This record gives sequence, C-alpha cells and structure tokens, in this order.
Amino acid sequence: MNAMQFLISTLFDLFLMVVLLRFWLQWAKADFYNPMSQFVVKATSFAVKPLRKVIPGFGGLDLASLLLAFFVAAAKISVLMWLIYKSWAIQPVLIQALITVLKEGLNLVFWVLIIRAILSWVSQGYNPIEAVFHQLTEPMLKPIRKILPSLGGLDLSVLVLIIGIQFLQMLLMDLLV
Repeated sequence: MNAMQFLISTLFDLFLMVVLLRFWLQWAKADFYNPMSQFVVKATSFAVKPLRKVIPGFGGLDLASLLLAFFVAAAKISVLMWLIYKSWAIQPVLIQALITVLKEGLNLVFWVLIIRAILSWVSQGYNPIEAVFHQLTEPMLKPIRKILPSLGGLDLSVLVLIIGIQFLQMLLMDLLV
C-alpha cells in the first residue's frame, strides 16, 4: 500500500509542479520560446486551454493555471484519501489541496534555486534552462542582493532565499499542526 501511495503522490506532485511552473513562467514574463518553457506549455495545454475559456486571466496572472493546480492537488488528496480510508469528505480535501499547492509552490522555488546554483557552477556558455531559471528567480534575488554586502564574487542571495523558503515551509507546518 505504501508503494502505491508513493507512486500516486509522486505522479500528482510532478504534474502539479509543472502546472505551477507554467503559472510562474507567465507571472515572471519568462521567454516562452525557450525549449523548457515550450515543454511546460505543451505538457499543460490540454488542461489549461479549456479552463481559460471559463476563467480569464486577471492582472497578468494566469488564473486558469492556478485553478488547475488546485484541481490537481484536490484530485491527489481525493485519490489518496480514498485509497487509505475508503471514504471521502469535501472540507478536508479543499483545505489539504490549498496546503498542497502552497507546499509544492515552495518546493518548486527551492528546487529551481538549487538547480540554478548548480548550473552556475558547471555551465559553460549559454544554457536555455539556466536562462529561464535566471528569469524566474532574479526578481526574488535582486532585493536580497541590495541588502547583502558584496563578498567579492560570492553570491549568497540564493542561500538566503533558500533559508527563507525553508523557514516558510516550517512555519506553514507549525501553523497546521
């Protein structure tokens, strides 16, 4: 049973991260002609396009992608709840879905920062994934760089943001328990 829960949870979480990445790409106005952006758009278009007919964007935010993320999280919680308890209730599903979207959004930012840091150490020249990750994270890192003193080429803003994300995740878990 644990193996099945792991598989279901992992598949839903991966798709949820791709949907949240689509929302983030549009919010950050990242390059949509980048190969990685094109993958994200193609992987989520089948579900986002029908939702866009019902839910328009608002203020530059893609609300259809955000709603899809909530639906994916609710489906994950529902399937797991049915698998574990053989029952289903709407209120816990809605609350857990919201928490799941927040948690996965923070996880997504964390992993994009980690991958960006690793790519900055090993990349040689232009890398399309690194370029998109730069576009996504730079709006969050720039204010931190203004506060931190320069350390002669050593950028600690990524580390500070990762610590902040970890703090938010722990705070979210403390508030829920």
